Amino acid sequence: MLPYQYILIIGCGRLGSILANELSSLGSNVVVVDRDEEAFKGLSTEFSGFTVTGDAAEMAVLRSARIHESDCLLAVTRHDNVNLMVAQVASTVFHVSRVIARVTDPARERVFRQFGIETVCPTGLMASALLGAL
Repeated sequence: MLPYQYILIIGCGRLGSILANELSSLGSNVVVVDRDEEAFKGLSTEFSGFTVTGDAAEMAVLRSARIHESDCLLAVTRHDNVNLMVAQVASTVFHVSRVIARVTDPARERVFRQFGIETVCPTGLMASALLGAL
């Protein structure tokens, strides 16, 4: 069992759906937000969480996803600016205890960290893995 009981995932692309499916199977309450309802087709039939269709940059959408009850938020859309904004709002307005944002541009990772946002940079991870494989 994970230490986080209510996990809010922003973005249901390949990464978001994998995270949602896995976290749901581990017993966490998971809510996934995406602008495109078609994105939720990536969730498995075993996914026991909830979905919210809407733009996570809108406070009303975050409230409908019950962000105020979440203890972990993962912002994993393909858009760095959306991830940064949602992560900042989650951290500063709703006081979510653990906030992690995906940032695809390594140059922007510094900006995220200056705002106190914990990040994961797939581009940097892949570069490190490939350099290590050499």
